[in-house]
Amino acid sequence: MSEQQPNPYSGDNGAPGGPGYGYPQGYPATPGAPGYGYPATPPAPGYQPTVGGAGFPAQPPMTPPPYPGAPQAGGGSGLALGDITIAGDQIITPSGPMPLKGAMWNATDFSRTETKIPTHAVVLAIVFFLFCLLGLLFLLMKEKTTTGYIQVTVTSGGRHHSTMIPAVDASTFPWVMNQVNYARSLSI
Repeated sequence: MSEQQPNPYSGDNGAPGGPGYGYPQGYPATPGAPGYGYPATPPAPGYQPTVGGAGFPAQPPMTPPPYPGAPQAGGGSGLALGDITIAGDQIITPSGPMPLKGAMWNATDFSRTETKIPTHAVVLAIVFFLFCLLGLLFLLMKEKTTTGYIQVTVTSGGRHHSTMIPAVDASTFPWVMNQVNYARSLSI
């Protein structure tokens, strides 16, 4: 097992330092000489690199996409609220496309935020009340939970569509109103 067997697929039987399998080739003696990573001949004048092989022209460099609020050439900027999407000069909904110009947008808040004292705060207040009166400070702990939905309605071109967006926290409705106001500005 400690003996190494020669490589039967190399021409020199895998002699150390030779060009056999697994042995690195020597680097070119001079920079730019043919070798790994260098072409054997310099490219012809007017040479264009290709993408994907022969016959495919090189692609132009990609420009970065505009920032999210930048209006694009089609009129709209790709705004999406639930299943309502603005693409170009149309509003795309599951009930069909509608024209963006002259659309009426409404948003209604059906969410509620409740504030309550969590159970662990009550338990800590009782336990620490027995040791010192500072345990009552645990009753100042509050927990806010937001439940419900925000309804967004759009009417345009004799069609009507409504979607419900879940309220995650108290800032969901102001965010939705920002989006609806932007959609209203695109509809003028």
